[in-house]
Amino acid sequence: MRGFTLFIFALMCTTVLAQEGLVIDKVIATVGDEIILLSEIEEQYAFESQRRGIMPDDARCYILEQIMVQKLLVNQAKLDSIIVDDSEVEQQLNSRVDYILGLMNNDISQFEEYYGKSVAEVRNDMREELKNQITAQRMQGTVIEGATITPSEVKAYFEKIPVDSLPYFSSEVEVGEIVYLPKVSAEERKAALDQLQSIREQILAGTSFAELAGKFSDDAGSARVGGDLGLQRRGTFVPEFEAAAYNLEEGELSEIVETQFGFHLIELLERRGNLIHTRHILIKPNITSEDLDKAEIELDSIREVILRDSVPFEEAVKRYSDENQQSYNNGGRMINPTSGNTFFEISELDPDIFFALDTMEVGELSHPIEFTMDSGERAFRLVLLQSRTDPHRANLKQDYTKIKNAAIEERKSEYLNRWLDDKIESTFVQLDPSFLEACDILQRWAVNLVKQ
Repeated sequence: MRGFTLFIFALMCTTVLAQEGLVIDKVIATVGDEIILLSEIEEQYAFESQRRGIMPDDARCYILEQIMVQKLLVNQAKLDSIIVDDSEVEQQLNSRVDYILGLMNNDISQFEEYYGKSVAEVRNDMREELKNQITAQRMQGTVIEGATITPSEVKAYFEKIPVDSLPYFSSEVEVGEIVYLPKVSAEERKAALDQLQSIREQILAGTSFAELAGKFSDDAGSARVGGDLGLQRRGTFVPEFEAAAYNLEEGELSEIVETQFGFHLIELLERRGNLIHTRHILIKPNITSEDLDKAEIELDSIREVILRDSVPFEEAVKRYSDENQQSYNNGGRMINPTSGNTFFEISELDPDIFFALDTMEVGELSHPIEFTMDSGERAFRLVLLQSRTDPHRANLKQDYTKIKNAAIEERKSEYLNRWLDDKIESTFVQLDPSFLEACDILQRWAVNLVKQ
């Protein structure tokens, strides 16, 4: 199947999020015991149209093909007794609903207005489709689990690519970092605690929590809605915040709680089993220019220790770097969020790192670089240039891992396509004649087609 890839579920998982379309429903296809409705195709088409804009003429053909593949996988999973536990479905369902609510600042009224249904109703609508997706993924994993590849096969895969078709890779670098946060002065820490204690006393005296959150909280997102953090499940918040929140009774106000973000007052509004609905007021101690200057000096001294005493970079990361950074648990090595590996094209790096690396040699350690973290806080880091490649056409020496990954994906696709061809021949299939006539991509399904 030419247009098919192993990532069919990236498209399918959005189906359950599309709003209902106004179509007269009917069965378009049957695969084994699984049916496909016209509304499934139209909902997915509407969603993709909104996301992508102009759609190709045969878009519905490809959407139906992908749905039929999913249904075939689900049908075979049932025959092979591949069971998806309901608890797994509920866990993923909770994560999806929580994610959607998070995009809406946990505003349940906005959620219900968008979907035209309550949260519970949307969950019920999503449950069966989500279970089918997980089942199909599990079946697909079983089919391709034997798709391995040897070094000689990687070499053969690479050598069959025409030279003029080889990709051209830009210069890439691997980068390590030590992230160092300025320490709050005793005076600013006390000022923040005193301010929050005063706010707490005002709340206990009857002043509106929401009003004070909107006026004073340093969490801008929740401050706009009176400090409301919405209904969240265990594991959402940092440990100190969560421990305090789960120990509160409904309507109870916490003592001052310290986390990596600052100082909090927390009020528990509601508890639903393992879910809690809280609001908070955050006060962050001020970082003064003197604190920043001191942090830069301290980090420069750490740099001298690394260079003078030959302290291994990975050891220095464990001693000095902020443990809340992703790189902390990776020996300081930064992970490219786009590719998931440790290689960055220069254009993918933050400007401050880009300009630092421009004049550095491999193995060189930068001086302290000031930057702004995602949280908006200012910090410093040392950057180690661990490797650099020149712009080049793909080759086995420099790009073996990338080539191997591409070869494995091709092997998986071959495994899955052979399996699909075999199962299509032995599975009951019905398909609306109008789609069969209009869609060349669906001709493979006509091998064992039962006419409607």
